[in-house]
Amino acid sequence: MPLDVRPLTGPDELPAWLRVVRTAFLEPPTVPADRLAELTASYGESRFTGAFEDGDCVGTLRSFPQRVTAVGGAEVVADAISGVSVAPTHRRRGILSRMIGADLAAAHARGEAVATLIAAEYPIYGRFGFGPATHSLDWRVALAATGIDRQRALPAGGGRLALVDAGTALAQGPALHERLRATRPGAIDRSPAWWRTLTGTGARAPGWKEPVYVLHRDADGTPAGLLCYEVDDTSRTAKVHDLLATSPAARRALWTYLCTIDHVTHVEIYHRPPDDVLPLLLPDPRAARVTRLADFLWVRVLDVAAAFGARTYEAPGSLVFGVADASGPAGGTYRLTADADGTGQVERTEEEPELVLDVGDLARLWLGDGSPLALAEAGLLDERTEGAAARAERVLRTARRPWCPDGF
Repeated sequence: MPLDVRPLTGPDELPAWLRVVRTAFLEPPTVPADRLAELTASYGESRFTGAFEDGDCVGTLRSFPQRVTAVGGAEVVADAISGVSVAPTHRRRGILSRMIGADLAAAHARGEAVATLIAAEYPIYGRFGFGPATHSLDWRVALAATGIDRQRALPAGGGRLALVDAGTALAQGPALHERLRATRPGAIDRSPAWWRTLTGTGARAPGWKEPVYVLHRDADGTPAGLLCYEVDDTSRTAKVHDLLATSPAARRALWTYLCTIDHVTHVEIYHRPPDDVLPLLLPDPRAARVTRLADFLWVRVLDVAAAFGARTYEAPGSLVFGVADASGPAGGTYRLTADADGTGQVERTEEEPELVLDVGDLARLWLGDGSPLALAEAGLLDERTEGAAARAERVLRTARRPWCPDGF
């Protein structure tokens, strides 16, 4: 019987679909009942695709609408892709290509400008036009070495910190995150299920441990920061699940709190921005050690004019660039005109391109993180007009690097 790649017919096919996903990601094949119930309840919020042979599920892909913040704060609706797997018994049969190709074609038909995913392995998704658009850091902080004065008041400047329960974190966290997301290119929206997982009010992962929640309020009482962490009793390490701050004062206060917790020797925190100010907050920056620097959010540009027209630009200028896209709709030549007010317009053109790059490398530039000069030096950007890469550097780069704090 030929392989059939199709949408799931209903929630009753989820157990077989999840068995393939969990096997691929080295989890026990049978999904816990509470997790299955949560996915079943939210079934209509996602698009589930399966590859079937003789009635058995052998490949999986899930996609769903996602809101991504572009440079300048505009919201772009993306086709977020997750749960991609192929059964180990059915590799090298083109299943992944068929599932990804069908999903991206449908996203383009819906008018979505970009697709996103978190790449479990680097080499997989470049051939489908994806490229890394954000990076993140993991930190380990040795508290005895920070040099922070443990006697000073927390926080300085009139704000205050309070220990709160899960209900308060659930009530205050989403609005705080939306305020942060509006200011940070690369940030994505968080679903109600995400918040239920953080607060333990939804499906709990095996070994879930109740965390501590700390809320920061500004002097006028406005919530401006939220910290969620747990402490490993054996290693005396505080492991941070979430640290949101919508003001510099809140960020300083929450970090100072973390670095002065009694009986704790180390702090570990994950998926922080690549230009995090943490070392600048410590009298001895060497106390903070980067344990991981990696790509995080990958982007596939589907509509060049819509994606680059949605962002702003920190310098005026114009550029004619060509995009090679062997497997999708983004190929062609475009003129970008960035005005002095930060807005930009992008349209297809018949002009000769001043530089040419692959659509996957174009993804590096959308959120302002990639360097056209570096891409040219690496042979990933073909500069056909002298000075075009330097001009692209001025127009496309951003002062602060994009950041996506959340996987999906």
